[in-house]
Amino acid sequence: MFVLSAVFQYIGATIAVLLFDEVPPQSVAWLRMIGAAMAVLIAVAIARTQWRGWRRRALAAAAVFGVITAAMNTFFYLAIDRTDLGKSVAIEFIGPIAVAAALTRTSRNAGALALAAIGVVVLGGVELGDNLPGLLFLLAASACWAAYILVGSRVAQVSQGVVGLGIGLAIGALALTPFGAPGSGPAWTSLPLLGACLLVGVFSNAIGYGIDQHVLRRIPVRRFSLLMALLPVTALVIAWIALDQRPSWLDVGGITLVLVGVLLQERDELAVETAGLEPS
Repeated sequence: MFVLSAVFQYIGATIAVLLFDEVPPQSVAWLRMIGAAMAVLIAVAIARTQWRGWRRRALAAAAVFGVITAAMNTFFYLAIDRTDLGKSVAIEFIGPIAVAAALTRTSRNAGALALAAIGVVVLGGVELGDNLPGLLFLLAASACWAAYILVGSRVAQVSQGVVGLGIGLAIGALALTPFGAPGSGPAWTSLPLLGACLLVGVFSNAIGYGIDQHVLRRIPVRRFSLLMALLPVTALVIAWIALDQRPSWLDVGGITLVLVGVLLQERDELAVETAGLEPS
């Protein structure tokens, strides 16, 4: 499910990159949030999920989650408008690494995290050169990604199904309106272009983040953060297939380190679960 989430997210990102020549990145991010919110709320209505029992604190968490998600998506799109998709995701992974490091309790988990982190550093490379705006946007997206994990875990625990996700995405779309609406004119005059922008939201947010919410209910935040090391690998593969951004042999080495780190961590989790103990 985690890899499936990554595939949908970066298929959406690939479509977004192809749209930037006609619609500014921040406007694509705004339309992405609108499309995602519509898709999730329609799904909630069809499933007839109960809305009762929502307290002020849960609504506040959903609102914060939505604003963080909107900011993360916008900063990420501004970055990938300037840098390769695969390397951008690798650098953005600093946020999840920080969360996983803060919650690591055993030496084996620390070793698994170190391998994944080194692999991501290799994938990120040092090829940004003098692209300071791209790097700053990536660092901002990275901070938002860390917050997305922590707040998203809270929303997943208090929400039924994807109700919290739908509420959060709707609030995030509203918050992003002053930044995304001004440049969105071309999308409103072309039905195929508007449909593509909304489709990005369905793939990346409605499906991708919906899967994230499902996973966050079932595994610890630390484990979720480390599993996110699979996202740079997935992004690199999709960018290679769809955008012809070919990985080098050094990139392949980075992918190997990431996969070894994730496998070590999963093996440790399996051993803990088999022993009937709580994950650290």
